[in-house]
Amino acid sequence: MTFAATAPLAALSRIIPVLRRPVGSQLAAFGSVGLVAFLVDVGLFNALRATILADQVIWAKVASVTVATGVAWLGHRYLTFRRTRQTAIGRELLLFVLANGGGLLIAAGCLFVSHHLLGLTSAVADNVAGNVVGLALGTAFRYSAYRFLVFAPTRKDRS
Repeated sequence: MTFAATAPLAALSRIIPVLRRPVGSQLAAFGSVGLVAFLVDVGLFNALRATILADQVIWAKVASVTVATGVAWLGHRYLTFRRTRQTAIGRELLLFVLANGGGLLIAAGCLFVSHHLLGLTSAVADNVAGNVVGLALGTAFRYSAYRFLVFAPTRKDRS
């Protein structure tokens, strides 16, 4: 085997033990739940846009994001952060919604900087700014907010 063929295997052998650790498995669950929520968002948006909300794409997006946020909260509450979820469900949900709002602001901020301040106005530039850079930074923010704020164990649980 050549070096080019063995390099991915070597990298994978270093990643697998990390995924077995609590944070590694938590990150894997976080990504899985996020992927499901993303698919719900895109699928529902396109279904609504093609049917009952064909002329109201903004409302279709609002509805799809709302449902996807609910799916993400349930998935993170009962899968990703099941060991540290809070007993105060209302408080946890409010913090979850605020964390998602923060992630949205980060993505919108990246798009604003690229589009309005840098003058990069093509569809490709908008997608890179909002859906690549913004999504990556917003996801990092959301994970940190979920782990250390939304689903953080209470003081009583830590002792």
